[in-house]
Amino acid sequence: MKHIIILGDGMADEPIEELGGKTPLQYAHTPYMDKLAAMGQTGLLQTVAPGFHPGSEVANMAVLGYDLPKVYEGRGVLEAASIGVELQPGEIALRCNLVCIEGEILKNHSSGHITTEEADELIRFLNEKLGSEQVKFYTGVSYRHLLVLKTGDKRLNCTPPHDVPLHPFRPLMVKAEVPEAEETAGLLNDLILKSQELLKDHPVNKRRIALGKDAANSIWPWSPGSRPAMDTMQQMYGIGNASVISAVDLIRGIGVYAGLKVIQVEGATGLYDTNYEGKAEAALEALKTDDFVYLHVEASDEAGHEGDVNLKVKTIEYLDQRAIRIIYEATKDWKEPVAIAVLPDHPTPCVIRTHTNAPVPFLIYKPGATPDPVQVFDEFSVKDGKYGLLKEDEFIKAFFND
Repeated sequence: MKHIIILGDGMADEPIEELGGKTPLQYAHTPYMDKLAAMGQTGLLQTVAPGFHPGSEVANMAVLGYDLPKVYEGRGVLEAASIGVELQPGEIALRCNLVCIEGEILKNHSSGHITTEEADELIRFLNEKLGSEQVKFYTGVSYRHLLVLKTGDKRLNCTPPHDVPLHPFRPLMVKAEVPEAEETAGLLNDLILKSQELLKDHPVNKRRIALGKDAANSIWPWSPGSRPAMDTMQQMYGIGNASVISAVDLIRGIGVYAGLKVIQVEGATGLYDTNYEGKAEAALEALKTDDFVYLHVEASDEAGHEGDVNLKVKTIEYLDQRAIRIIYEATKDWKEPVAIAVLPDHPTPCVIRTHTNAPVPFLIYKPGATPDPVQVFDEFSVKDGKYGLLKEDEFIKAFFND
């Protein structure tokens, strides 16, 4: 049996008054998620281990069954792997957002979803002005980039910028967790303030402001770490060839360390306008030769961060109709059966516009398996499902156990 996980990043939510007390997942028209739930088995999954921040890197690694206390090294190292930056011993990688600062306020974490082309110009400029033997900037995708320090102490308290929109930025700057990390924290904070001086009058930002767009006028480094020691999924679960499909460097980086082949899809943006059909077709093509595909779609998470309820509903419906439908209808008659799992990695409630650590709903459909009583797929219906509440690697083991 082949296996595919379809993950709607941040798809889970809380009841919202303007939706009549329903969550976006309850409110959205999702006939294929409901169909798979009715034919399959369901439950809740705790994706955020105790003591961990509910970041996408934590949650997605947990979905894949990794023991976070043993292997977690932050988000930056995963994005380094995705863009082909091989960390050397002693080096520290940090995720480096391009953010929008207005006055003293961190307006948003994404600079209004700056394009990769614009961001590349800014990151190259910063590397020219601030880069050194000790400091290197690397371009990623949209607002998500990479900062590598040749030496330093990773014991830092860094605030994820998507957690603090519309907050004063200075109290949120990097803090040392131990005295030995004071020098590294000072270096990073100096880079933040210098980037603001350099970027405020950059032609890219002048053009964006003239068009009524948010400026990308500051860096924001966070999630420091060193190269992780991760086993591949082949080593852990005995699967054969496997692939990952995502528009997000972070997820592709997890895939690299997990031993998954990274598949790029033209038009995959990480937003509501992503190429859903292209991702679905790429997943189907991969399943012809691979035993496992991890299909990640970011759009619902970004809608949650923006607090846009209607957009979040739309992204959930797009995932259902433009990805899940295509994959199910294509594979239901294959000679070799295909197991399908659908779930978010974490909730991103529109009201608070950031991640929470609440358990997420999941469904597992395996052709021929006896279904449980659940008939629709949402955060509350699955409480009556076969699996109850799973933790750690229980979900992925249940999924791969044919």
